[in-house]
Amino acid sequence: MNWRLFSSLALIAAVFAPAAHGIDPAEPTPAAQEKARLQRGVLLAPKAFRAAAAMVAPSLVTIEGFGGVMVGGDARGIQAPGVGPTTGVVISSDGYIVTSTFNFLRKPPIITVQLATGERKVAKLLGRDETRKLCLLKIEGVSNLPTAELAPRDRLRVGQWVVALGIGFGDPAAALTAGVISATSRIGGKAVQTDANLSPANYGGPLVDLDGRLVGICVPLSPQSQAEGAGNEWYDSGIGFAVPLHGNDKVLAALKEGQILQKGFLGVQTQPTGSPPTGATIVQVVPGSAAEKAGLAKDDKILAIDGAEILDPTHMSSVVARYIAGDKIKLDVQRGMEKKSVEAELGVVPPPPAKPEKPAEPAVPDQPKKPKGEQDKPGTPEKPGSPDNPAPPPAEKPMM
Repeated sequence: MNWRLFSSLALIAAVFAPAAHGIDPAEPTPAAQEKARLQRGVLLAPKAFRAAAAMVAPSLVTIEGFGGVMVGGDARGIQAPGVGPTTGVVISSDGYIVTSTFNFLRKPPIITVQLATGERKVAKLLGRDETRKLCLLKIEGVSNLPTAELAPRDRLRVGQWVVALGIGFGDPAAALTAGVISATSRIGGKAVQTDANLSPANYGGPLVDLDGRLVGICVPLSPQSQAEGAGNEWYDSGIGFAVPLHGNDKVLAALKEGQILQKGFLGVQTQPTGSPPTGATIVQVVPGSAAEKAGLAKDDKILAIDGAEILDPTHMSSVVARYIAGDKIKLDVQRGMEKKSVEAELGVVPPPPAKPEKPAEPAVPDQPKKPKGEQDKPGTPEKPGSPDNPAPPPAEKPMM
């Protein structure tokens, strides 16, 4: 065999074969490359979650309350609300700690905080924000505590990976769940929503991004109720909320002063008007409310609040929910053909009216029994609206 000729042919084949097929056999196909990237991402994700948790861990504290009133109900059978150790986050090196009001439903007279170093301190409960379910603790005799870095609120994105941490149920280390941000503005714009599973141990704990920055404080919130424990029924449902601290300096300053922040109340009942509906037309003004003091009256149409155009009563309710009692708002109102602007200082939601005591029913004398066969036969019940069976009153429109 002519080995020189064989070597030349082999060299030519090696040079021109890739060009003939249009690809380099040594290079993986795009599909293979994508599969490799996905596999690498799956393998690296747990490492990224643990790294994010490690970055915020030095600022986590374990909170315990001792004594207080009994609280009924439970959180999916795990523990009674406000009972047992839970989580807080150090936000300043001199000992300010933010957590959730959910952890103090029992109103414990003694509160302790265990730092990441193991040191235990007695804490004082300062102010609380009942609209965000946040409160502030203070411990004394400390300095240079590690604090959590805040993630910028305006850079949060739907689909962004996040990690939730919570201390509780006797575990020495924080439990970890991961998910994504599913919405960036929920509950009157106060909270971000996540599908990371949250439990009562998370309430007061951090939701962090993959850089270990604090996205928000995990809290139980409900669009339907402002009650103290409302929202914890969504335990591990994939619907959880966290309140960002970035941009909430005014709220934190009020909590440091010991203030109690409550939901703002305008004092109107509205209905939609027009086709399609626009604005919210007042059908009732609560006597003595912020609306009455601002001069609002029945049949006024509220067009905007602080520049936010009002679409309908439901939208108006969500806009008012952004404010707290004491906030001043500017309302653009149409009265007849005239348009004007008024300022109102929101009040506190009034307590529900006391139920009147039910009068004692008069004693009914015993009726003689009828002979057998003459007992009353069951008749057809009266239709609603008859004198004997009046129709229920129509449901009231909610006040805001």
